[in-house]
Amino acid sequence: MATTTENPFQRLVQTANIGGKDYKFFNLSALNDPRYREYNLMLQQYYMKNLQHFIPVIVSTEFVVEKLPYSIRVLLESAIRNCDDFQVLQKDVEHILDWEKNQTKNVEIPFKPARVILQDFTGVPAVVDFAAMRDAVKRLGGDPQKINPVCPADLVIDHSIQVDVSRSTLRFSPNPGGGQPKCLNCEGPCSDKICPFHGHKTSSADALEQNQELEFTRNKERFVFLKWGARALKNMLIVPPGSGIVHQVNLEFPCQSCVGGIEAEAVMLGQSISMVLPQVVGYKLTGEVDQMTTSTDVVLTITKHLRQIGVVGKFVEFFGPGVSKLSIADRATISNMCPEYGATVGYFPIDNKSLEYLLQTGRSNEQIQFIEQYLRSITMFRNYNDQNEDPVFSEGFAIPSDKQSTTVPIVFENKEYTLSHGSVVIAAITSCTNTSNPSVMLGAGE
Repeated sequence: MATTTENPFQRLVQTANIGGKDYKFFNLSALNDPRYREYNLMLQQYYMKNLQHFIPVIVSTEFVVEKLPYSIRVLLESAIRNCDDFQVLQKDVEHILDWEKNQTKNVEIPFKPARVILQDFTGVPAVVDFAAMRDAVKRLGGDPQKINPVCPADLVIDHSIQVDVSRSTLRFSPNPGGGQPKCLNCEGPCSDKICPFHGHKTSSADALEQNQELEFTRNKERFVFLKWGARALKNMLIVPPGSGIVHQVNLEFPCQSCVGGIEAEAVMLGQSISMVLPQVVGYKLTGEVDQMTTSTDVVLTITKHLRQIGVVGKFVEFFGPGVSKLSIADRATISNMCPEYGATVGYFPIDNKSLEYLLQTGRSNEQIQFIEQYLRSITMFRNYNDQNEDPVFSEGFAIPSDKQSTTVPIVFENKEYTLSHGSVVIAAITSCTNTSNPSVMLGAGE
C-alpha cells in the first residue's frame, strides 16, 4: 500500500501565533464529533413578574458533555497527526473515536510517540543496534551517517551505579553505647571530614566520590561506547552517569513518554506501537493529604484499591478536586507505581499546577503559553474542580459510604487491635518512585 502525500485530516490544522511565532497543530475540537465531546442544549423555564401576573420565560443554556477520557485523547491526537493511510489508517482514528463501544472488543490501534526516553539497561542495546546498522550500510556502500533515530530520544545512564561505600549513620545519630560518633580506624571522635587523631577521612565522608569512581572503572567500555553514540547519532541525547535517576531527570527536563525495550527502538526507527484500545478506570480523589502523610502512603493505598478491582492492561485516569491538592512530585510518584497495580499507565491530565511546575523548572514563558493555548484549543487542559469536565470512564472505583466507617477487630502477637478505614496495614520502602519527590527524599535523609 502506498503512502498518501497529505494527511486526510489536514482540514483540522490551525495556526496559533505565540510570541510572534506561528505554530501549526491539529485541533481536535474542530472534529465537531459528538464522540469526542458533545454539545447539549438545556432549556429552563423561569417566571418573570409583569405587574399583575407572572409570564413564563424559556432560557436556553448550552453545556458540554465530555465523552473521551483525556488519556484516550492522547491516543487520538497521535493517530490524527500521524495518519498517512499506511501505518496509521483513517479507520484507526474511527476506532479511537468509537472508544466507548470498542473498549471491550480487543480492537488494535497504532500509537506513535513523538519522543522516547530510555535508561541504559534498555538503551545500550538500542545504541548497539544503530551501530550495527551503520556498519551494514557502510559495507553496502551507503552513507552510515544517515542511520539515526527518527524521533528525539534521551538515554539516561542510571543503572550502572553500585553502592560499595556508604555514609555511616554514626555521623547522624548517637553510638549504640552512647556518646559522640567515633572514627572507625582509631575509635577517636571524628568530624564531618577528617579524624582529628590520625588525619584520615572518615569512612563515609567521600562515599559518593568513591562510588562514582568505581562506577566509571567498571563500566569504562560501556561509557566509551555511549559517548561515541552521543557524538555520532543525531536526535540522541545521552545524559551522563551521576546526573540522577531517569524518573527525576525526565520529570525536571524532557517531561515526555517513557517506553522501554523493543518498543522504544521501534519508535526510534519510525514505526508505530501496536496496542489494544484499553478500558479506562477513573479514580476520583477528594480532600487533601494530611501533613503527616507522604506520597508513599497515598500510593500504597491507591495500589491496594486498584489491585482489588484489577486494572491489568487498562489505563487509570485520576480526576476529582483532590487532584488539584497534589503536587506534581506526588502525582509522579503515584503514576510511577502503575506497574505495581498492573495498569498500562496512570494518567494525570495537565492543569494549572502542571504549568506552575514547568515554570519552576526553567521553561520559558513562551513555552508555557504555547502549551496552555494548545491544550485548551484541543480540550486537553484540565480543571479538576469542574465536574462538567469529567469524561466517561469504563468503570470507577469507590468505597461505598456505608462501608467507610467499618471496623475490623484483629489479634496480633496476643494483642487486640481495631482496624478502620485509613489504618496502615502495609508498608514498603521504594526507590524509583520516591526519587522524584523532594519531601520524601528529605524525609529519607533525616
